[in-house]
Amino acid sequence: MKKVGIDSLAYYVPSLYVDIEELAKKRSIPAEKLVHGLGLKKMATPDFDEDAASIAANSLYRLISENNINPKEIGRVYLGTESGVDSSKPTSSYVVEILEQVFEDKYGERCFMNCDIVDLTFACAGAVDALQNCCDWVRNGDNRKAVVIASDIAKYELNSSGEYTQGAGSVSMLICENPSIISFNGSWGVSTKGIGDFFKPRRQYKKANILIEAAKILNKEVSQEEAETLLENTQSKFWSDTNDIIEVYKEEPIFEGQFSNESYKARVYEAIEDFNNQNERNILKEWENIVFHLPYAYHGRRMITHKWIEWMEKNGDSENIYSEVGNPKSEIDKEWIKKVSKSSVYKNFVEQKIAPGEKASSEIGNMYTASIFMSLISSLVEALSNGNEFANKKIGFISYGSGSKAKIFEGTVQNNWKDRIGRINLFQNLDSRKKISINIYEQLHKRRVSSNINNNQGIIKLKNIDKGEFTEGLRNYFKY
Repeated sequence: MKKVGIDSLAYYVPSLYVDIEELAKKRSIPAEKLVHGLGLKKMATPDFDEDAASIAANSLYRLISENNINPKEIGRVYLGTESGVDSSKPTSSYVVEILEQVFEDKYGERCFMNCDIVDLTFACAGAVDALQNCCDWVRNGDNRKAVVIASDIAKYELNSSGEYTQGAGSVSMLICENPSIISFNGSWGVSTKGIGDFFKPRRQYKKANILIEAAKILNKEVSQEEAETLLENTQSKFWSDTNDIIEVYKEEPIFEGQFSNESYKARVYEAIEDFNNQNERNILKEWENIVFHLPYAYHGRRMITHKWIEWMEKNGDSENIYSEVGNPKSEIDKEWIKKVSKSSVYKNFVEQKIAPGEKASSEIGNMYTASIFMSLISSLVEALSNGNEFANKKIGFISYGSGSKAKIFEGTVQNNWKDRIGRINLFQNLDSRKKISINIYEQLHKRRVSSNINNNQGIIKLKNIDKGEFTEGLRNYFKY
């Protein structure tokens, strides 16, 4: 079988961040709960003129520029996102459009002309779906090259239980034969179940009811009949629209945190079994690192405890657990499980296998589709920093998308990984970001800011949104 996988990669994270301890203080939440309990330190926050398309364009721009990739050799650009900027026109088309302009002088007009582009959406698993699809496409041809982009903005309601897990960013990856960083063996464990643990519906409001509520703000009383008559006779472009219903899209999801955590765990455990049915693995011994989709930094370590206990039992190492925390009173002894999660033997497993992938998440927050790939970058950057020899070692990937689906797969680190990863100054760049006050963050969140906070020379930003008769809502981007 051909070796296919990630040859090079690049990322983009907005240059603004919120300090989690300051947010905790503002929300009257014990900082200890967020910092030490969930592993949160900073929360990446998009500027006024950043969206999923501009964030994706920046990571792809860096991927091409830093690795001297000719866009004309790229046969696919597949974008995984749940923060799409249009319900019809793919976000990837905006990305390709701006980069064709940026690279025109170097590579000529329409340098992506023969490139297939598409968006894939399955909550936080969309980019993993894109990766699997592109790996299969590359494997079934000769000398094919594809790019997978993961780009998202995780936004929750202010003062909600998800607010402090927000984040944003993008990762772009070149997929080809004989990759320099990591190859994938072609096995994918999958578990799917249609549920409503987290979703972004089209909220519907009757136009007459909106008019009635607007009148109340003006201390006016308008009956249902009067509202309908007013709407029937108005010449206003907004109010005279023939639809009785106004549909509103909001980036903030409807979610049930505990249900989503349980679903994550259930799908992942089922997908691990499916993966092992394809190729049995002694995960504790064969996976050098495990990278997770991380809704918050410590989510993986908190979710995988039960499975780790099973792995220890299969390896005949359960006595290491019992000697420290004793035996469970029953199969569902929650207090015993909690003791296990705090035991030195479990903490040692976390520090060796999981913690390297958590470090970037602590500094960024949830990146939705890009989260698992940032966890990979974080793991490899930490390995290089610590002098670990990762060549030919296996890394396990645990992904999850609400709605719900989990995919489990593994990659083998390649001999040239150090050269590629050595170019990534991840934590130095994260340290150079600009901290913003809680007040400015809240104004950005409410869309009450009308100019950017960081000019960021060399960064692709949203220029404007058209208001013309045939272009209303169309987005235009510019590289500053």
